[in-house]
Amino acid sequence: MTFIRNFIAFWYDFIVGDDWRVAAGVITALALTALLAHRDIAAWWLMPLAALLLLAMSLWRVAGKR
Repeated sequence: MTFIRNFIAFWYDFIVGDDWRVAAGVITALALTALLAHRDIAAWWLMPLAALLLLAMSLWRVAGKR
């Protein structure tokens, strides 16, 4: 049981890390990209845009704490 708990804790920490909002944003962006691609709409631009926006949001939040 300890192995399973450690395995789940590792993956949670690896994926979510320090900020659950960024992880949720990435999952949302991936889902939107899949939805657009499924509807035959060019979706190449969504993930780079999401990465930039999530990075800016994360940096804005950290800079505001100091």
